[in-house]
Amino acid sequence: MTDTPRTDAIDRLIEKHGPATICEALMPMMTAERIARIDAVLAARLGSVVTAVEDTYDPHNAAATLRTTESLGLQELHVIEARLRFSAAHAVTKGAHSWLDLTRWPTAEAAIEALRHRGFRVYATAPEAKGLPAKTIEDVDVSTPLALVFGNEHDGVSDQAIAASDGAITVPMFGFTESFNLSVTVGMAMSRIATRRRAYLGATGDLDPDRRARLRARWFALKIRGVIGVLERRLG
Repeated sequence: MTDTPRTDAIDRLIEKHGPATICEALMPMMTAERIARIDAVLAARLGSVVTAVEDTYDPHNAAATLRTTESLGLQELHVIEARLRFSAAHAVTKGAHSWLDLTRWPTAEAAIEALRHRGFRVYATAPEAKGLPAKTIEDVDVSTPLALVFGNEHDGVSDQAIAASDGAITVPMFGFTESFNLSVTVGMAMSRIATRRRAYLGATGDLDPDRRARLRARWFALKIRGVIGVLERRLG
């Protein structure tokens, strides 16, 4: 599997006509408020902090992970399906899956290799009890793009993911309970990493201009009923 998250009819039209043409064609059908909202979310979108989850089997946790990732302004969710298919309860996602780039991988090694090839350092979320030298969400270096891999609800991160990662990262705990729920861990860790990365960048978002333009065209299209037919009639 490649690291291309999707190609659908909207993407093909964006590729054919260009994002600026798509936006120009759809703009008369959108309110000024909606356009401003899309632009504000795009301005705060982080492409350099990535959530990755491995063999998530609970559809409510899967949905909460999608929703949390999108709500934090992160653009990518990578799902590793070595043993279990990632399936989210759409009633819980509240449409968050529409706004994210979701990429599926057959193995942890493939996902981590692809992320590292793009310049990410990849950390497995694992306790120090696993024998790894671990950093915390407060002291891990955020000066480069960063991806965190979260294991499933019972087994945690696999040995394969740990071996392929650049290191381990922990979420501090102060009670008797030995672990957080998966969706809680994702929320706590990614929120803190995203906050620290934004502070380092001195900006809320970091999408490159081309990616931002393509997402803008896609998000315009997602809010218009029958958009494929509309664009085909207007643009040919």
